[in-house]
This record gives sequence, C-alpha cells and structure tokens, in this order.
Amino acid sequence: MSGANGDPEEVARAPRIPGPRWAADDHADLSASAAPTEVPAEPVEAEEPTRTDEPARAAEPVPPSHGVLKSLLGAWALSACSAEETQAVEAHLTECAPCADEALRLRDAVGLLHAGRDLDLDPLLRSRVLENCLGRRPARIPVPAWACPYDAETARLDALLRDIGESEWHAPVRLKWFEGERPASRRTTVAGVIGHLMTVDGLVSTALGLDDPLGPGAGEASPTERTEAYWQGAEHPPTRGVREPWRDQSHTLIRTVSFAGRGVADLTVAYGGFALPMRDSLLERAFECWVHADDIANAVAYPYEPPSGAHLHGMIDLAARLLPAALAGRRRGGLAAPPRHLVAAGAPGRSLHLEVEGSGGGHWYIALDSPAAVASPDHAVAQVAMDGVEFCQLVAGHVPPEEAAAGQDGDREAIRDVLFAAASLSRL
Repeated sequence: MSGANGDPEEVARAPRIPGPRWAADDHADLSASAAPTEVPAEPVEAEEPTRTDEPARAAEPVPPSHGVLKSLLGAWALSACSAEETQAVEAHLTECAPCADEALRLRDAVGLLHAGRDLDLDPLLRSRVLENCLGRRPARIPVPAWACPYDAETARLDALLRDIGESEWHAPVRLKWFEGERPASRRTTVAGVIGHLMTVDGLVSTALGLDDPLGPGAGEASPTERTEAYWQGAEHPPTRGVREPWRDQSHTLIRTVSFAGRGVADLTVAYGGFALPMRDSLLERAFECWVHADDIANAVAYPYEPPSGAHLHGMIDLAARLLPAALAGRRRGGLAAPPRHLVAAGAPGRSLHLEVEGSGGGHWYIALDSPAAVASPDHAVAQVAMDGVEFCQLVAGHVPPEEAAAGQDGDREAIRDVLFAAASLSRL
C-alpha cells in the first residue's frame, strides 16, 4: 500500500509487514521448510541488497543450572568430567558454599577408594559415639544420678558384646585379684565373665525383691561362692546365650531403682562378709562391669576406654571411703602394722593424703589409725600420688601394690599399708 501522494521516498520509509508465524504446536521440521519472507508494501528500488557474506554472530552459551552442576560433583571428584564441565563446576564452587563443602566431602571419600588404603573404620569410633550418646541423650526413665554409672557401663559392655563374633565368646579370659599378700587369678571365657557379672548382680536383685538368677535357694553367699556355683552348676560351658539374661537383668535393676523412690538408695545389699547401701552397691557393680569389660576387650583385641571423668571420680571416691575399714581388717589379720595412736571415735587421727591425677581425680584423706577417726589434712603423715586409671587397676587387683606407679612421700609404712589395703578391695 502506497502513501497518499505516492512519493517513492515515503514508500521506502514505510514499515515492513511480517509474515505469518508458525504454530506453537507444529512439530514439522522447520529446517526443511523455507522461512516465510517479509513482503514489502511496494518494491523499493533504492534499498541496498542484503549481504550474505558476513558471518552470523554466535550466541553466548548459557551456563548450566545449579542442579546440573550439583549433579556433576561426583564425576568431578572422580576426575571424570570433560574440560568444559570441570571449568564450569570449579567456577561454580567459588560462588556456592554448600556445593564447595559437598565437593570436599566427595574428594575425601574418593581417597578411601584407593587400593592401598585401609577401609576399616577407626576402632575407637564406636566407643566415642557411644560415650557421646550416653552423655547427651535424655533418659527414657528418670534414672537417679547414683545409678547412672551402672547404666552407662552395662551399656558400654553390651555394645562390645554386640561387636564380637561367635567364636570370640569362647576366648580365654584371665580374671585377676589380690588375696592376702599375693595376686590370684582364675581362667574362664568371655561367656564365663558375663555369667560371673550376672550372678553377682543377682545380690542386688534379691535386695530389691527381684528374682535371683541362681534361683531361690542361693541365699546370701559371697560373690565368689555364687560365681563358682554358677560355673560348676551349668551343664555346658556358658555361651553367648548368657548375654540376653544378663542384659535383661541390668535393665530390670535400673528400672526398679528408678521408680522405687528415694528410700531405695539406702537399702542394704549384703555381699556375704560385708554390706553396702544400694547407692554404693550399684557404683561398685559399675566398677566391676568396667574392669571385666576391659578384661574381655584385652582378650579379643578390642579397644576400650575408661569410664567418663565424673563416673570414674565416683568409683575412686567409693574406694577411698572403703580404705580405712579395709586397712583395719588387714590389721586384725596381722597383715598391717598396728595403729600408733588410740583415737576416740570422731577425733582426728593420722591420715594419708591420696592425690589422684587425671580424669576423675581429686584429693582424699585416708584415716590410718581407726575407721571411726576423722581424716584431717593437718594430721597427714604421708602422701601418695597416682593416676586415676592406675589407682583403679590397683583396687581391681590388676596391679600388684609393689608395682603401682605411685609418687610417695612421708611415712613409708603407712604408704605400704594403704597400697596393700587398696589391692585387698579386689575379689573374684
């Protein structure tokens, strides 16, 4: 269509009318068809011809999306990307912190695939994870603080037992303790150790009115007598089947003391020749559980850590409180020097300063002349310094008193008597 006056210049400046567009749903091969041309309103003689010899401007490449680049991280970590993909991924890692962290983790994982690398996990990993869980998880039942060491140590031992194989339940274990002036030992198996723990825990069960694993006729026999009766009464040597009744018994003990009320802490537990209140009895059972778990771990080459610092401190404190009575008992048997002074009950007497170092450590003063005497720093005549675990090994009878790595100062006779009294706290 021309202008009003038909001027050629007006016609040349007239807008072009575009051709019809292809339908969006037309899936025909567009490259095979000629593209629609624009039809000018009128022929224009003055228009310059279109140049076809100029190269078409290449469209700039669109960078891959975040999702695409994230999916390439695994291939990038394995060095399996093309050069272009590698460049795109590494450029993206400088801008995206989450992908950068994931890329580092994948590269570390690739290192484990090296043929010369040991694929075994850190042997201490399980114990660290378990310790962290036991220290942080909320209790399902309101376990009293004095029962927590027993709860923790039975759980740790159960985790060890879950990890060992069928044949390792019959691995030989030598139990050690101290009698009089010399060490003693007894050989059994891993399953035999669990049976020993179960039968002695039965003394706590009977004090709470629960079933005794040895039956109603066991009475108030000593821990050693109960263990010998269990080992000799079994038709066959204990196997891994002893784990379930032992663990069920420990769970029942924890539930019972947790719901029994405050008075249960002072309930008396008889051990044959001596007795302990329930709060100290469960702490003593936690100590025995740890000691024998360590015996099992040594027998099957399993890494095992000492209890937490707070629980270890409670165990050391119990041993320190039992030392004056143990020292008096050795005197009655002629195994320790007689007291140098007669001290009235409640009066201060000679004392020994026990300094325990490391996790769970602290300072204790041990009455030397009478269990009823008051141990005072002002009347200390000797000092012994030991590592916490070393002291517990002495109390367990695993370290002879003469070989205990102890720093000593002061009255040598008092120091010897206290070290031997500590070892005498042990038993089968």
